[in-house]
Amino acid sequence: MPGTAARPLARAEQFIWLTARVLEQRRFAHDFLDGDADAVETALAAYLNRDGGYGHALEPDLRGPVSQPLHTAHALSVLDSVGLCHGPRVDRICRYLTAVSTEEGALPALRPTQRGYPAAPFIPIVDDPPAELLTTGPVVGLLHRNQVWHAWLFRATDFCWSAVESLTVSHPYEIEAAVAFLDGAPDQERARAAAERLGRLVRDQRLAVLDPRRREEYPLAPGYAPGEYHFPYDYARTPASLACGWFTEEELSDSLDHLAAEQREDGGWPLTWRRWAPGTALEGRPLVTLRALQILRAHGRDLG
Repeated sequence: MPGTAARPLARAEQFIWLTARVLEQRRFAHDFLDGDADAVETALAAYLNRDGGYGHALEPDLRGPVSQPLHTAHALSVLDSVGLCHGPRVDRICRYLTAVSTEEGALPALRPTQRGYPAAPFIPIVDDPPAELLTTGPVVGLLHRNQVWHAWLFRATDFCWSAVESLTVSHPYEIEAAVAFLDGAPDQERARAAAERLGRLVRDQRLAVLDPRRREEYPLAPGYAPGEYHFPYDYARTPASLACGWFTEEELSDSLDHLAAEQREDGGWPLTWRRWAPGTALEGRPLVTLRALQILRAHGRDLG
């Protein structure tokens, strides 16, 4: 489209229409073009299984039809983003979460039912997978933020508190999950105390790149791809996040400048994690692009 070169949103729109799945097209339309929330849910329903979970590569790095906690967490985040995280649809999901939880009452990252279907090599498949804050934290925080009450939440919430408050060594994706839990936790006084401690851990272990111009000087977590760095905006995705208190205004602003500058010529944002199959990279970039736009808008950046 003529005249879109300096307009991030218009460039991203062209990228979404060109490359995205129907679900991400519907999400973009809802978020930025006054589209209908019901249309997003209709697209999401294509990934729903009879057991109440979601599969069919909703999370692109896990292929195949089987339900997995990571797919289902993704589905909840979609419902949350369009204001539909309530009612029978969420009760059904909570029943699935109950059925697939570990003895601790929390979620594993990947169940062994994934065997026989393609999956990213950095997500191991084991016979008896442990409960993970990485999977459980965002789900629990999201459900609390939406004032969902279900029996599954009691033990899962206790698991998250224990996991967050005992962290001494971590990695960026786990910290993101911890923040997602703390931002939605009902006991915000306890959450603020836990977040303050996590913020010190993030800075001490250099888990956030505070100067994007010198990012190569920061360590990468074991198993991360070259260039898979994390920045303040990855933790503080909205101004209301407890993680905003971890960074100075200048540090957060510099990271947002960096995020805005990462938009590519085709209008999309790049993947930073390891690419292992062409299809997953193609499906992943629209998701990354939507997230970048949402973060920039939340922090008041002009998208054109």
